[in-house]
Amino acid sequence: MELTRFILQRVRELNPRLNAYLTVSEELALAAAAQAERELSSKTKKARRDRGPLHGIPISLKDNIYTKDVNTTGGSQILKEFVPLHDAPVVAALKKAGAIILGKTNMHEFAYGVTTENPHFGPTRNPWDLERIAGGSSGGSAAAVAVGLCYGSIGTDTGGSIRIPASLCGVVGLKPGLGRVNADDVIPLSPTLDFVGPLARTVEEVALLLDPIFVRGKGERSGLLSRNKSALKHFVFGIPKEFFLDALDPEVRSAYEAAIELLRKQGASVKPISLPRFAESEEAGNLIAWVEATVYHQHAGWFPTRVAEYSPDVYKRLEMGMKVTAVDYLRARDMREQFKKDFLQIFSANDLDALVVPTTPIAATRLGEDSVVIDGVSHPTRALLLRLNRPANLAGVPAISVPCGRTKAGLPIGLQFITEWTDEPLLLEIARDFERVCPLNARPNLDGLV
Repeated sequence: MELTRFILQRVRELNPRLNAYLTVSEELALAAAAQAERELSSKTKKARRDRGPLHGIPISLKDNIYTKDVNTTGGSQILKEFVPLHDAPVVAALKKAGAIILGKTNMHEFAYGVTTENPHFGPTRNPWDLERIAGGSSGGSAAAVAVGLCYGSIGTDTGGSIRIPASLCGVVGLKPGLGRVNADDVIPLSPTLDFVGPLARTVEEVALLLDPIFVRGKGERSGLLSRNKSALKHFVFGIPKEFFLDALDPEVRSAYEAAIELLRKQGASVKPISLPRFAESEEAGNLIAWVEATVYHQHAGWFPTRVAEYSPDVYKRLEMGMKVTAVDYLRARDMREQFKKDFLQIFSANDLDALVVPTTPIAATRLGEDSVVIDGVSHPTRALLLRLNRPANLAGVPAISVPCGRTKAGLPIGLQFITEWTDEPLLLEIARDFERVCPLNARPNLDGLV
C-alpha cells in the first residue's frame, strides 16, 4: 500500500507535464495493493500467499491492451469511451502474478506512428528533454518507466514501438519472438507483425515482467534469466556490413562503435557479416503493415467513414493501405518468408549468438521535427526510427534495446541485440552481461516536470 501510494503521488506530481498516462486507475490500484498486502502479510499460513517477484509491484499498460473496467482508447477519439468487459490474456497473467496495474499509458494513435505525438491527448514528452519526443508508439510506457511513474510497463511493437521509445528514453525494452506472448485482445495495428512485450529500467526487471506472460515450449525452464554470472567472451556477435550502418547520426555511430569495442575488450568474438535482402525487407514490412492496418479499420467500420476523428497522419497511412494491390501484398508476404529463411541462414552460416546493431540511427528529435539531416541527406524522422527495428518484426525473432551511451546534449542512445527464434533466455543473458559492463544509472533531471 505504501509503495502504491508513493508511485501514485509521483504520477500526480510529474504526469501533468510529462503526459505519460492517459488513465490512472487509482481506486483499482489501491484495492489490488490492499489485497497483495493481505496475502503477503497474513499471520495465518493458510491465508498467506506469495505470488512471486511481481506481487505488489506497480506497473502500467499501454492503452491499446484490454483492461476490464478501465478505458482502453488506443490513443484515439474513436475509442475514447471504450471500456472492455474483460482483461486481455496478458493482463490476466500479470494480475495472477500479483502485479498492480496503475493505469494506461499514452501512445501514438492506434499505434500507427513512432513519436507519440498524439493530437487528441497531447504528446508524451521525453523526460531527458521535454521539448523532444519520447518515441513511439509506446512512448508513454517508456517515459513513465524512465522517471519512476511505474516499475515497469507492457507495450506493443509492430516496427519497433517498444525498442524505439526504450532507446530514446534510456530504458530497456524487449520485443519477444513470434508466439511467445499472447497478443489477443490487444487493439491490432498489423496482426502478423504485432508483438507484446515489457519495458523496465534494467534487463533483470524486463525478465521479471516477461516471465508470467511468456509462452514456453515443451521442456523450457521456468525462469528466463539465470542467476549464474556468465561472460560476454562466450558469445559470437555479427556486425552487419550493410543496411544497419548506412545512415547513422555521428554521435550514434560513435556510441555504437564504442559498444562494439567494449564487447571486444570483454573477449567476445565480433565478426562482420553480410545481410542479403535487408534493404528489400524494409519495403515488404511497410506494405504488409499498410494493408493489414487498413483492413482492420475497415472491418471495425471506422475507415473511411469517420475521417474527422482520425489524426491526419494516421488517416493518411490508412489511405496508403488502400493503394497497395493484392499482388504487391502477396509478394511482400512471400518476401517475408524468404527473409525468415535468410535470417536463419545468416546465424547458422556464421555460428552467431546474436546480431548487434544500433536501435535507432538518431537520438530523440524535437517535437514536430519531421525530417533529420545525416551526412547532408534529409531523411524522414519516421522512416529513420523504423529502419533498424522492423527487420526483427518481419523475421519474428526476439530483439532487445539497452542503453549504450548519450549524446553531448545528454540524450540516450540505444544498442539492439537480435537473436534467433525461441532464444529469449539467451537474448536476456547477453543484454544483462552488456549492462553489467556498460552501466548507465543516471536518471533524468526532474526539475522541469514539477
